[in-house]
Amino acid sequence: MPRETFLWMTFEEFFPTYLAAHSKRSTRIFHACGLLGALAIGLYGLVTLKPWLLLVALAAGYLPAWCSHWFIERNTPKTFGQPLLSFRGDFLMVWMLLTGKL
Repeated sequence: MPRETFLWMTFEEFFPTYLAAHSKRSTRIFHACGLLGALAIGLYGLVTLKPWLLLVALAAGYLPAWCSHWFIERNTPKTFGQPLLSFRGDFLMVWMLLTGKL
């Protein structure tokens, strides 16, 4: 069984493989658009007391990211194997992209 499927993998062990799965800039941009859009929709849903928008936010975040894996990177999203580490990795990768560190 690959090491990345173990539940006790640290984020420091995981993040290099996460970045490798997002090697193309266009994939990273799709992730950034999805994450920022999802945050905006989710926040709007909370402020306006429309909880159904939280589901829309999930779709807005994940669909562009997953499509970029299938059609640009041609790999499987890391979310399927490590959902919590991938969620954290997405925030760090997008932050690095927006601050010019990636």
